[in-house]
Amino acid sequence: MASRVTTRSFRTTLSLMRQSRLSPSLSRGMVYVASNPVSKGEPKKSTTAPDLTAEDLDQLPSHRSASTTTSNGNGNGSGDGSPSDWSRSFHGLSSQPFDKDISEILLAPVDPIDVEIKPDGLIYLPEIKYRRILNKAFGPGGWGLAPRSETNVGPKVVSREYALVCLGRLVGIARGEQEYFDPSGIPTATEACKSNALMRCCKDLGIASELWDPRYIREFKAANCVEVYAENVTTKKKKKLWRRKDQPKLDYPWKE
Repeated sequence: MASRVTTRSFRTTLSLMRQSRLSPSLSRGMVYVASNPVSKGEPKKSTTAPDLTAEDLDQLPSHRSASTTTSNGNGNGSGDGSPSDWSRSFHGLSSQPFDKDISEILLAPVDPIDVEIKPDGLIYLPEIKYRRILNKAFGPGGWGLAPRSETNVGPKVVSREYALVCLGRLVGIARGEQEYFDPSGIPTATEACKSNALMRCCKDLGIASELWDPRYIREFKAANCVEVYAENVTTKKKKKLWRRKDQPKLDYPWKE
């Protein structure tokens, strides 16, 4: 019974709201008590409200907010400030450039003292340096890596796709990968895979972009690195390896 009274009251209120829009004079001097409208100073009268229609429901504030808050269909959130699903969202991609002070930090020339070289001659910026640049540009907590796929564990390589999100905007997507040699090393390889994806995503922000420039690579190696002969202390095999000029001579497992 209580449910029927509440429904009748709800329908009557909507009916009067609809009538008041058509004739403002109907709404003057009226108050709403329980399920029936009455004029001030008059006894209550029974009123039968018509059935609800889609138009009636659309007048309710809660219904309007629900119907106008729609998703754009690509996982970019609902448009009401709710979180995006970064496993498939492209929210904020190329929407606008970052402020000048942020751009200057991201595009600053890399300091040669921070660049390392692997024995095979590949130069790189340590992963922690990328994190420091991002923290300086956006602040701790102003950026993050969001997985966009499951971790793919192959016979020798772990890989996973990540999205770099800065200030609530997607700025880059890359797949990280890392080799492993024993199943016990998979957790470590998974973490290294994330770091590899971060470095690749940072290319889209222009961080340390010189390291992918062939001319810069040649000039850096000529000025800061040296190629030396080294011998493996176990197999006695000899080969040419690279190191920085300001680093100690190779010692183990390859001895210069």
